[in-house]
Amino acid sequence: MGLKMSRKLPLVVILGSTGTGKTKLSLELAKKFNGEIVGADSMQIYKELDIASAKATKEELASAPHHMVNILEPHEKFTVLEYRNQVLPIIDDMFSRSKLPIVVGGTNYYIESILWKLLVDEPGTKVKSEFGKLPNNEHELPSPVLHEKLKNLDPVMAKRLHPNNKRKIIRSLEVLYQKGITHSQIIEEQGGSSKSGGGLRYDNAIVFWLQCDKDVLDKRLDDRVAKMLEEGLLDELLRFHKLYNEERFKDKTVDADYSKGIFQSIGFKEFHSYLLLQDDEKNTEQGKKILNESLKMLKIATKRYARKQTKWTISRFLARKDRQVPPMYGLDTTNVSEWNENVTKPAFHIVDSFISRKKCDIEPIPMREDLYSIPNTLEETYICEVCKKILVGERQYEVHMKCRKHKMMLAKSKRELKAELVEESEDMANKVLSTRTQQRI
Repeated sequence: MGLKMSRKLPLVVILGSTGTGKTKLSLELAKKFNGEIVGADSMQIYKELDIASAKATKEELASAPHHMVNILEPHEKFTVLEYRNQVLPIIDDMFSRSKLPIVVGGTNYYIESILWKLLVDEPGTKVKSEFGKLPNNEHELPSPVLHEKLKNLDPVMAKRLHPNNKRKIIRSLEVLYQKGITHSQIIEEQGGSSKSGGGLRYDNAIVFWLQCDKDVLDKRLDDRVAKMLEEGLLDELLRFHKLYNEERFKDKTVDADYSKGIFQSIGFKEFHSYLLLQDDEKNTEQGKKILNESLKMLKIATKRYARKQTKWTISRFLARKDRQVPPMYGLDTTNVSEWNENVTKPAFHIVDSFISRKKCDIEPIPMREDLYSIPNTLEETYICEVCKKILVGERQYEVHMKCRKHKMMLAKSKRELKAELVEESEDMANKVLSTRTQQRI
């Protein structure tokens, strides 16, 4: 009964920049359609830092079943593969119980691991490798050295990765060592005709993209930072720093690593200098200055993260003609006073239409042909000799070639070349004249 019923339910995914109201809509959908919420946020998966990671409140968490929130201790490591392997059974179990799965979050890799079959290590897969495990000492090697190693072992994958992207380079090397097969070959086998990974995992997925006017969102994000401070952000960060991170800085030769675990949270890196101050230093003029700079950096980082989320959504859903994408519906959250009309009602109508199998009079967002007119491929790494810059993908390369900075560097290079040619010509002319003078003498 449950499995049959599950075919009538969609997998709902809610995307949107931080501050657009994803939590609010997820709770409304869960209440309306007897749903359960699956967190897809790499920071909210950890305990602690509730304010910094913008988690739902205790009351909100209690109002609907939540999964993949507050399940890890701050010191524990968690990969996207581990996330996927835990989430998929949870979603399938919801379908079997006729519960609407509502995936909410802003971590790109988490969302992609659910929607597409693009990761290695599918559950149940067992492959023996002659390589064994990637030697621990290789993790300490510089990124360019590791990239050169990958180029020798898996040249196709090496072309897709920037030489400075150490995390992904190590991941590709680990795949080879653990499985005895190249990462690029596995992706090719999974992807079929799609060069960007496998097909859709769930053919019943629908995506809600919460959108907000840029200026309104910027103001909303600034207000959010102010609210976070009122709610005790500084005390939370200080407490967390004392309990979990103080030991990391006793050895002055070790830099803070904000690329792993909960330490990636926006707020921790920005307040790093302030957190290291002694209590009596925090109240000095210098301490207050450092705090104000930290606040400015937090506001900038929050806005930058929001822009990044938007760019990812457009790139992965609207600018792809080389992969299957689920229908994506835009919901305008700019005017909070019109939330019910612009967000709640259309979202309910779309889900209702899917469940009842009736034609929905709300159209999904069309694909952006103007964006994928440039081939969307990650199969080549390009080098701009003028700017001394490495770019991954033809689109990125084409955009760079048209950007203002490249044109300025190109003009400067031409001027320098012209000056060199003039100088060489003058030198040559002087040499010729000198030779003629000597011959006359």
